[in-house]
Formats: sequence, structure tokens, C-alpha cells
Amino acid sequence: MDVIVAPITTQNGQEQSKVVSTLRKPSKGGWNSAIFIIFVEVTLRFAYYGLAANLITYLTNDLHQSTSTAIKNVNTWVGVSAIFPIFGAILADSLLGRFKTIILASAIYFLGMILLTLSVSVIPTHYREAVFFTALYILAFGEGGHKPCVQTFAADQFDEEKPEEKAAKSSFFNWWYLGIVAGASSAVLLVIYIQDNVGWTAGFGMLTGALGVALFIFLAGIKRYRKQAPVKSPFTMVAQVFVAAMRKRRVIETRQGLGICYDAGGTDDVEGQPGNSRTLAATNQYRFLDKAMIIDNLDASSKPRNPWRLCSLNQVEEVKLVLRLLPIWLSCFMFTAVLAQTHTLFIKQGSTMIRSIGPNFQVPPASFQSLVGLTILFTIPIYDRILVPAARKLTGHRSGVTMLQRIGIGLLLSVIEMVVAALVEAKRVSIAREHGLIDTPKATVPMSVWWILPQYMISGISDVFTVVGLQELFYDQMPESMRSLGAAAHVSVIGVGSFVNTAIITAVQAITARSCGILLGDNLNRAHVDYFYWVLAVLSALNFCVYLWIASGFVYKKVEGEEPQQGKGLDLDM
Repeated sequence: MDVIVAPITTQNGQEQSKVVSTLRKPSKGGWNSAIFIIFVEVTLRFAYYGLAANLITYLTNDLHQSTSTAIKNVNTWVGVSAIFPIFGAILADSLLGRFKTIILASAIYFLGMILLTLSVSVIPTHYREAVFFTALYILAFGEGGHKPCVQTFAADQFDEEKPEEKAAKSSFFNWWYLGIVAGASSAVLLVIYIQDNVGWTAGFGMLTGALGVALFIFLAGIKRYRKQAPVKSPFTMVAQVFVAAMRKRRVIETRQGLGICYDAGGTDDVEGQPGNSRTLAATNQYRFLDKAMIIDNLDASSKPRNPWRLCSLNQVEEVKLVLRLLPIWLSCFMFTAVLAQTHTLFIKQGSTMIRSIGPNFQVPPASFQSLVGLTILFTIPIYDRILVPAARKLTGHRSGVTMLQRIGIGLLLSVIEMVVAALVEAKRVSIAREHGLIDTPKATVPMSVWWILPQYMISGISDVFTVVGLQELFYDQMPESMRSLGAAAHVSVIGVGSFVNTAIITAVQAITARSCGILLGDNLNRAHVDYFYWVLAVLSALNFCVYLWIASGFVYKKVEGEEPQQGKGLDLDM
């Protein structure tokens, strides 16, 4: 109970105080609501990685698929799971809103996991594969609705107009990322052990139970959440700018800002200089779009303006922001193609090596993926507390390095990762040949599995640079009305990269089929995996060079009346 003092007025006009007792109502927003959402995300990452991390083992050992087929199936599922968030973001931003989309997606996720558990237990063997893959793609559909919305919905719980909540929001992102890594790492360590030593039914059953509890807790906080109403589809605004620019393609461009639409509503202050609102500065890139904001005689006589014929400066510059991000998005596909090896070939590589710790314990090969998460947990504090201050002294930049430089460092590390992986695999095959194990693929090669530790650690360090850098770039540089779509675009890099990895495997198999045997065959000792790693290293190096060229011409977002937060491209001094 809360006790408050309320003023009342007596007959003689004097005010007296009256003690009023009221029931305490749960406040909306802030940590009171964000903690529920964090728990849901931790549990969903636990479920996702509990499935994805060991999926290749189930496909090869239980469904008896070949290594190359299993890798392609894993890549396809991961790719679809990462591309569906684009559609989920559109659904949330333009129709349902984030809250309803999260509930719908979580329910679909839960039902998919139930079906997955049934497929490995009670479903007859001859129907098992079809039901299993149906359940997988139901889960991918649920992932698509959940992933782009949940972080943005959690951030919505903190009001930036209130100083105390704005400060808490910064702390929230640290706890959010920590929760994701904790959920993923615990799944890789615990669930995979149960799957390998108890059974798939027990492992998937644990994930199903966790999802049920998460959905219940999320609904328990329903009265605490701040809910944002959906807005129009961001694609509508993009289409309007292109259509307006096309319709005015013969209009002569104006000079010195005369005859430019600055107001988004188009009812007042349409012509002249920018008003007091937060306005993006005009840029010289993609000048063909500038004609969309030129006011001609027809526009001047139209009240209200036709949004398919006249767009504001902000609208045009927002579309330019999206166009600038597209080349960066494309140049990160090879990074995620390399990232796909951590839950496919690295696992198969480790499964042939000595994995014993003591006389009675065997480390499940898929559990080594937890090294990526553990490396991230150790690297982030070092990066934040040591590397950033040191770099800040050298560059004068408040973040030490720009967002694009941070992404580029991760891309370079992915090249090194593949070189290390290729050398380790060559060493493994050499030892297998020395001991006469080349043609006995199920035999254990007398080489410690800890040899693959460096490639997992480099993968974790590269994540800290590129993945976190992409998250920051797509949040900071996307238009504010399109940030859910920006989050989905960042996630989709992983999806498209998985498809790129599948395409590379198919191409390499076709090219090498007549010369050195089919690459990535069922016998890993004769599969020439080290050659495949070298192919990825060369392609990643070429991709890194292309990225440097793209990033050097990138123009960061500028706001009228504010100093630009970043320089141009990779140059800190510009």
C-alpha cells in the first residue's frame, strides 16, 4: 500500500491535508518490464543454439545423411531462420506491432519445438525425416517473427526523455548481450551433453520445457510493458522517393536550397530553409533522388502534397542512408560463410580427434562451440576497458575506432581463422596418414582436440569486432523509423552467408569432382577439408579488399546543426 497526502478544501476556503491510501500499481517500462523480455531472449537463444549447435550430428548419425548434404541442410535452415526476420520486421512495424508479433512468434516457436521432440520419439521411423524438417522450418518461421522485434521491444521500455531511464538503457544493452551469450553457451555445454549421452528426446524435451516457461513468464509481465503502435511500412516511404524522383526526372535541379521540401507533412513551411525540427543534412551521393524533393508548379498548388510526387529532404536522405548500407551488407557475406564452419565442419573435424578429459569423460565435439561464447565474454571487457582507451589516445576518436574500422578488423581476423583451420586440418590428416587411419574414417586420430581451440577463439574475437560492429552500424545509420528492419537486415547477413557457404561447397565439389575426388566426402580423412579452408581464406581475403574499397567511400549520417559523429569511410581525419 502507498500512503499519499492529498489537499482538500474546507468550507472557509482553507486547504487541509487528507491522508489517502491507494493500492500500488506496477509501473510500466524500465527494468520492471525489461527483465521479463531479457529472460525470454535468454531462453530462446538457449533453445535455438541447443538445436543448431548439434544439428549436423543428428543429420549424419541418426538420419544418415552424408557430410556435404548435412552441411547444406544446416546452412539452408540457418539461412532461412536469419532471412525470415525481414518479413517479421515488416509485419511488426506495419501491422501487428512488436508486442503481438513476439507473442505470435513465441507460440509458433513453442509448437515447432513440440513437433521436433515428437519427431525423434513417437513418430514412426519412415516418417521421421519429413516431420523433423517440417518442425525445423516451423521453428525458422517463429524465429523470423521473434528476432527483429524482441530487442527493439525491450529497448522501448526505457524512455529516452527521462534521464534516469536513458542511463539505464545503456546498461540494458550490456546485460542483453551478456544474456544472449549466456543462453547460447549454456545450451552448447548442457543440452549437447544430454543429447549425446542421454538421448535426443531428453535434449529436445528440455528445450521444449524451457520455451513453455519463457512464454508463461513473458505473458506474466503483460501489464508492465510499454507498447508502441505500428506505423506504415518502411518500404512505402522508400518507394515514394523513387517514384517521385522518376516522375521529376526532367525537372532542373534547384540551387542554394530554393524550392526544396523540408517539411514531411507538406502543409506548412514547405518551401525555403529548414525549420527547427531534426533535419538530416543534404549529401551529394545518389543525386538522382534529390529531384523527389524539388517543388515545381504542380506541387506548389497542391494542398496537401502528393507523397508520391513530392518528398521531404529527410525522406530523401533516409533512403540514401539505406542505399549506403547495402554495399556494406553485401560485403559481409563471406564473413558469415566462414562463421558457418563453427557449427558444421569444425564439429566434424573435432569428432575425429582425442576428446577425453580424464579416464571417464568425453567432450562432445559440438560443445567446443561454447569457446566462441566464452571468448566473447572475455574479449568484450578487454576491448571496452583496454583497447578502446588506448586507441582513443592514438586516433582521438571517442570510440577508439570507427564502426567501419571495427567491422574491417573482424573481416581480417576471419581470413586468419581460415588459415589456422587449414593448417590444423593438414596436421590432422598427416597424423592420420602416419598411423594408417586414412581409410578408417570412424577411427580416432591420435591428436588432441585442443588443436582446434585457436580457430574457435579467433572466431569469437572476430565476432566482437564484426558482429557487434554491424549491430551498431545498422542501428546508428538506419532511419529511426526503420530500426526494426535494420536489426533484421543485420541478422539476414548470417542467413545469406549460410547460403553463400552452400553455394561455395556445391561449386567446389563440381570443380574438383574429376581431379582430386569429391571434396567434403563421407570420409573426412580423404575429404580435403584443408583445401576447402584455403578456398575460404582466399575468398575472404578478396572480400576484405572489396570491403576496404567500399568503406573508404562511405558517408556517415549527418544532422543539421550537429557535428558529424564519424568521419568519411575509414579515414578518421576527414
